[in-house]
Amino acid sequence: MFADRTAPGADVQSLWRSARSARCEAKTCQTGKISTAEAAAQSHIARDAAVQTEQSKDAVQDFRQEVQVDYAGLLSFLQRVEDAVIKELNKNWKSHAFDGFEVNWTDQDETVLCLHTLSYSEAQDQNLQVTSVSWNATGSVIACSYGRLDDGDWSTEKSYVCTWNLDRRALNPQHPDLVVDVPSSVMCLAFHPSQPSLIAGGLFSGELVVWDTSRTEDPVIWRTGMTDDTHTDPVYQVKWLPDTKHRNHARLLSVATDGKILVWREEQDGRLALAEGFAIMAQQIPRSTRLKKVAWGEAAVGVTSLSFSHFDADVFVVGVEGGYSLRCSAVAQAPALPRRAGSVPLRAPAELAFSPHAGPVYSVSCSPFHRQSCFLLPPSPRNLFLSCGTDGQVHLHSMLQTQPLFALQLSKKYLFCVCWSPVRPLVFAAASGEGVHLFDLARSMQKPTVSLKQSMGDCPVYCLEFNTKNTQLLAAGDAAGTVKVWQLSSDFTEQGPREMSHLEQLASEIMD
Repeated sequence: MFADRTAPGADVQSLWRSARSARCEAKTCQTGKISTAEAAAQSHIARDAAVQTEQSKDAVQDFRQEVQVDYAGLLSFLQRVEDAVIKELNKNWKSHAFDGFEVNWTDQDETVLCLHTLSYSEAQDQNLQVTSVSWNATGSVIACSYGRLDDGDWSTEKSYVCTWNLDRRALNPQHPDLVVDVPSSVMCLAFHPSQPSLIAGGLFSGELVVWDTSRTEDPVIWRTGMTDDTHTDPVYQVKWLPDTKHRNHARLLSVATDGKILVWREEQDGRLALAEGFAIMAQQIPRSTRLKKVAWGEAAVGVTSLSFSHFDADVFVVGVEGGYSLRCSAVAQAPALPRRAGSVPLRAPAELAFSPHAGPVYSVSCSPFHRQSCFLLPPSPRNLFLSCGTDGQVHLHSMLQTQPLFALQLSKKYLFCVCWSPVRPLVFAAASGEGVHLFDLARSMQKPTVSLKQSMGDCPVYCLEFNTKNTQLLAAGDAAGTVKVWQLSSDFTEQGPREMSHLEQLASEIMD
């Protein structure tokens, strides 16, 4: 009934090892060895590569042996041609065919190109004209003012001052970088000579305004306001002058057809205050025996333009509506008669009247050149200036005599502006009712070297200015409201040998 029997044991699988593995528990006290490998970014093997092959000594010796000179034949040849060569050398030595020739190894530009045509649509929609252009101190920004020169009944019409940075990649010729709204027409502009963001303008109302183009919200920083000192006629030219008393400041000069030449200083309250002034009165213009037809009255003579001598800060030339150019002195002490109301008494600066044009003088430009010599005899280039007017003529004058050195009939229409080249003593540009004329006296004294059409139609050019930093650029503004930037060829920007002497000789021959 009972029997011995052995039952098999129970087998239960352990979960301990799988649980440890899930918890990432280490089996030992230390980790296993980490395997590493190096991967070099550059090879460590260097190899020299010569740019020239090396010749063996034998090859060099063989080459030298191959060169053989027939000295006897060479001597015989030279003896045969000796007389002919000496004869030709003597002829060349006496020849003047290459006088004044200078080798120029740089590439020459043979054409005058229009780089940019700048405009502002709102001004053109109002039929406004470009009345003035100016380059800033860096030579990269061009500014223009809008108004009208052919109509006198628009003093309350809104106008603009626009600027373009030609070095900007995203330049849009039809969209200025800055547009300043002005309640009265702006007749003239002038950038500050050393501060690139400051620009002064003269208005039709007689007021002067200075804008800071770096301030987009309210760019006006100084203005004259309407006082007894302010011009009563349109301002036709503004010019920055260095302040001898304060190096960090500059004074502002303005001329207008009311006959006054005023010098302004800046005040801390944003106001331009009158520092000194002059008045051109007909009865105080020096009489000349060669100018007997002048109607010497007692009225003020309207001033349209002014240019300072580049070598005597106290001497300047003005152009007036009566057709005359006048040499004036900034240190004149004679009071202007009759006396006028104002905070500063005005002085009479006129010293010499030059032979007149047949119409109002619109522009004068003093020569920026002179010869480096202490024995300067008239007419020196430093004493020369150009003038132009409504008679279509350009006069070249010496400040030392009343008659012009020569008078050039450049156009049958008005000449509005004349400007001497900043780099070539024999080159100047003129703006006319037909376009822009570039004149090189070294080539011709009778006709322009190049005449540029500003537009397809018959559009007068009212203003122009050379770029003194980038001397290949010339800006011109016209009656259609556009500004064209011309790139001049190297013929107009590279001074030739003895060019200064040529100008002196030219002036001397004309005087004789």
